[in-house]
Amino acid sequence: MSARFSFDLKATDGAARTGVISTPRGEIRTPAFMPVGTAATVKAMMPESVRATGADILLGNTYHLMLRPTAERIDRLGGLHRFMNWDRPILTDSGGFQVMSLAGLRKLTERGVTFKSHIDGSKHELTPERSMEIQRLLGSDIVMCFDECPALPADRDRIAESMRLSMRWAARSRDAFGDRPGHALFGIMQGGLERDLREESAEALKAIGFDGYAVGGLAVGEGQEAMFDCLDHAPGFLPQDKPRYLMGVGKPDDIVGAVKRGIDMMDCVLPSRSGRTGQAFTRRGVVNIKNARHQDDPRPLDEECSCPACTGYSRAYLHHVFRAGEMISGMLLTWHNLHYFQEIMAGMRAAIAEGRFDAWEAGFHALRAEGDIPPL
Repeated sequence: MSARFSFDLKATDGAARTGVISTPRGEIRTPAFMPVGTAATVKAMMPESVRATGADILLGNTYHLMLRPTAERIDRLGGLHRFMNWDRPILTDSGGFQVMSLAGLRKLTERGVTFKSHIDGSKHELTPERSMEIQRLLGSDIVMCFDECPALPADRDRIAESMRLSMRWAARSRDAFGDRPGHALFGIMQGGLERDLREESAEALKAIGFDGYAVGGLAVGEGQEAMFDCLDHAPGFLPQDKPRYLMGVGKPDDIVGAVKRGIDMMDCVLPSRSGRTGQAFTRRGVVNIKNARHQDDPRPLDEECSCPACTGYSRAYLHHVFRAGEMISGMLLTWHNLHYFQEIMAGMRAAIAEGRFDAWEAGFHALRAEGDIPPL
């Protein structure tokens, strides 16, 4: 087990990459999908169940945890890993995106952001220094620098101003993070869909120096085509020998397209949120278990899937417990979705290592295009 944070790039196939991130808490196989444990839990899942799906790392949320139960309380109780009973790596985001999307009456200055909690209206301030302190108290293995993320579409001047503020905050985050052996700090590239601003951001981050680099400011309303156009060049501006993390992505075809373009890590609430609302992701596309066509169907969601939802339960049962509002519905569908997302990652890792990524990708899209199995 590594005592420090490191990244070993094992193989490439086109722009797609596979490797291993080593941390004191365990290895992370890349490309990696990180289930989101917003409030110190992946909703509807036990930590050992999340691990059983194949997840090597979870994401925790600085904004939510600082408000409730507070980072100071988690620190007193032994840190986030112990608090939530997850002994493998955890990445925490900086809180910047949630301040943008959730907080009320926020005020942005050079110093940071003041805002009102979406929970109780209490007033808080987040600065690069405070974000680093919160993430240190949580004890996360991978810390994200504090940034500002404007929603797209936005005009070029607004995007440029925001990006340059984020780069100044990145330098302050680096200074505040200090020297923490075994823990990593990632910088976040911004710049919207503007190629030159993305390059400027990458150069600023490389001059500061980080353990890994994220592509931020995408999957915020610009659409898949625009996101892919940006990813055709943005990852190439970042160092080859460091992990690249695309924040907040995404749907299965978003993930495959991002890996094809050189991304190593992703996270998204989609598999767990969709599971709780009756949506299952399968190799043949999305199944809405709430639909009446499933109520007499004894077949599994996916005959090739080895998750508990598919090996132990019928579509008819899953339809029934969703309609009845039973908790097991969200538990089983979330487990299935997380299992499927990790299956995609494992399939891509093997395909890249064996130099057959294009063939794997073609098969992935072809099967999805067929659609769900016909009704009985």
